[in-house]
Amino acid sequence: MRYSIITINYNNRDGLRKTIESVVGQTSRDFEYIVIDGGSTDGSKEVITEYADKIDYWVSEPDSGIYNAMNKGVGHARGEYLNFMNSGDCFHDENVLAALPGDADEDIIFGCAVTSAGGLWAPAKVMTLYSLCLHLFNHQSTFYKRSIFDTDKYDENLKLLSDWKLTVKSVVADNRTYRVVDNIIALYDLNGISSADAEARYREQETIMRELFPERIVDDYLFFRRLRSPLLDDIAYLSSRYRLHRIIIKIVRFAIRMNKKIFDR
Repeated sequence: MRYSIITINYNNRDGLRKTIESVVGQTSRDFEYIVIDGGSTDGSKEVITEYADKIDYWVSEPDSGIYNAMNKGVGHARGEYLNFMNSGDCFHDENVLAALPGDADEDIIFGCAVTSAGGLWAPAKVMTLYSLCLHLFNHQSTFYKRSIFDTDKYDENLKLLSDWKLTVKSVVADNRTYRVVDNIIALYDLNGISSADAEARYREQETIMRELFPERIVDDYLFFRRLRSPLLDDIAYLSSRYRLHRIIIKIVRFAIRMNKKIFDR
């Protein structure tokens, strides 16, 4: 089996329905579907049972948070690659899985997303610590080899960026292989928890950096963050909103290089 698609949900009945329909409507059938509900009380369980014949495994029970729910899903996954399409998000179209490169054997496959604001979220072509800090990536548009989770799980002590931690550890610290594709994978809902508080994300990102890397690397991260905030956050939003992302990022990178040369003198 090529893919395991995992959806987690808590009291988001309408978003869950949209997500389920986008998954079960895929033209490729080379996947299993897993739904982990956190004991919702808004009718989500009834939505799941409505589609139960198209879901390979589901459960509705209390959990300790989104990453605990994701780890539950991982525990039941049997596919070669895992994708986390959470309630409210959905595949871009019915041919997403069919259009993915069949020869891919890398540990992680990064794809693109269209946001609910109409912008294009494209990953950097080369995944470095710099690009993962400044540029980020879209979790719903990412496919992880099942074998990654043999040694790593989502850190359930984190609230916002456990997916970022897993990816940075895999790509940067563990030097796992990856492929970046131009395929648009997901329609991403910007109203999710990880989109809500930029300052909270910064704090959690710094905590992760200090856990994974030596102080000299953390110092570089803090330097780039100071350059980025708040002006570069505004630029990143505008570039995504108006589809000028790649041009703006090149300008930003040039500005950062010039600033670093000045500070290094």
